[in-house]
Amino acid sequence: QVQLVESGGGLVQAGGSLRLSCASSGPTFGWFNMGWFRQAPGKEREFVAAISWKGGTTYYLDSVKGRFTISRDNAKNTVYLQMNMLKPEDTAVYYCAADSKIGTKVDDYDYWGQGTQVTVSS
Repeated sequence: QVQLVESGGGLVQAGGSLRLSCASSGPTFGWFNMGWFRQAPGKEREFVAAISWKGGTTYYLDSVKGRFTISRDNAKNTVYLQMNMLKPEDTAVYYCAADSKIGTKVDDYDYWGQGTQVTVSS
C-alpha cells in the first residue's frame, strides 16, 4: 500500500511563492521516482517536474524552468515542489505521483496523491 498526500496549496498573488509537499505513508518511498503534475479545468493533466529516487536527476516542464524546483528528503518520505514567480496560468490542481521508473508522462506513474489546489490571482 502506497499513499501520497499533497499539502501546501492555496491562493497566492501573481509573483508570489508556494511550497508544495507530498508525504508518503508507504514503506518504500526511497525506491520510488517522484513526479509532480497539474490539471486545470477542462485541460489534460500535464507534467510539471520529476526527480529520481536518489535525487540526482531532475526534469521540468519548459514553462516552469527557473521558477520551480523539485526536491526530496527520503528520510522524511517527502517530496517538495518550490514554486516561485507564480503566474495565473499556473493555477491548477497539483498532484504528486510515484513509480519505480522516472518519467514525464501521466502513464509513467502508478501511484497518485489526491491533489492540492493552487490558485494564482492576477
